[in-house]
Amino acid sequence: MKIVTDQHKIDALLSRRVAEAVVEKDLRAKLAAGKRLRIKLGVDPTAPDLHLGHSIALKKLREFQELGHQVVLIIGDYTSLIGDPTGKSKTRPTLSEKEVKANAKTYIAQVGKILDLKKTEIRWNSEWFAKMRFRDVIALAGKFTVARMIERDDFAERLKGGADIHMHELLYPMMQAYDSIMIEADVELGGTDQRFNILAGRDLQRKMGLAEQSALFLGPTLVGTDGVNKMSKSLGNYIGITEAPEMMYGKVMSVPDAAMWDYFLLTTDLPEKEVYALREACEQASMNPRDAKARLAREIVTMYHSAAKADAAERQFVATFREKQAPADMAEVALKRGSHLLGDVLLAAKLVASKGEARRLIEQGGVKVNGEVVADAVVIIEVGDQPIVIQKGKRHFVRLVTK
Repeated sequence: MKIVTDQHKIDALLSRRVAEAVVEKDLRAKLAAGKRLRIKLGVDPTAPDLHLGHSIALKKLREFQELGHQVVLIIGDYTSLIGDPTGKSKTRPTLSEKEVKANAKTYIAQVGKILDLKKTEIRWNSEWFAKMRFRDVIALAGKFTVARMIERDDFAERLKGGADIHMHELLYPMMQAYDSIMIEADVELGGTDQRFNILAGRDLQRKMGLAEQSALFLGPTLVGTDGVNKMSKSLGNYIGITEAPEMMYGKVMSVPDAAMWDYFLLTTDLPEKEVYALREACEQASMNPRDAKARLAREIVTMYHSAAKADAAERQFVATFREKQAPADMAEVALKRGSHLLGDVLLAAKLVASKGEARRLIEQGGVKVNGEVVADAVVIIEVGDQPIVIQKGKRHFVRLVTK
């Protein structure tokens, strides 16, 4: 494929969804030279599903693909055994190899919703880390200093607060940096929270006598449906890219108005001019923000499902939310006859991602059983001959039936 060097397309590549380029002048020179660049993104399979927050980097990778460059997606099956300490106030729980492999199985299919997999080089960092001897690890560690590692904000905060920093956590930036060596990265993408890790890659390349990769930091950070915290499965404020159309539509409609414009710019392909026109119309009161958000929900559902499914999801949302009707065609969840904890039911129905999220949702009064709010996290649901309707929030319904 021919490398595209059109200046307008390069400008677009380096503007939307981009917070900073390091070093921008060097990156522009690389892009204008007409050489096929190797563009790196590493993802750790610490959970089975990707959400809209992950889609931002994947969309930027697709833009590089469209300009003819080689995208290299690294599945961090070894780095995820440590867990990225970025932004964490305590040591992350260690995942087992079995958990990592189970999560990783789902990633490639999900990534294919955005990237052209035929043009994507997929690598696993176990390819090199599994072959390293301990003396190799020592030699690599000798390229880094403890002083440099503890400069990073999250480690500095832990030290200040007296929290533990475990030795294996110090290895994470080193491992991410070494990934860049092994795949000969010209450019690495990541969120602004990945600054330390990505710049460590540049440092290691320089120390090994190689050309330094450019760094493209994406942003702003996408907040979750709560409008406050970064989108995260652990916080339950995420919108999964494989979620059912109706759930995806409803979650988008729950995003606070103030966060809506970042969602348009970061997670959709709607031209920026149209986004700014929608925003101006809302600010001048010539358009209801609810209608702009409905446009956002349709754009996102269409992207991951289809226009027809987006229309159907919108119809169900209107009937459920605006007209206060329970949908006639709600999803059914088959359970064994007998007693089930309500939290387990929510998990089985995929209305929550964890038992912890289920407990919080119930205790906050966000669950109804047959139209009645249930706020007891240990309540028992008796599944028998009569169907039971479970409602999460205002828009999500499932009908329980027996297997």
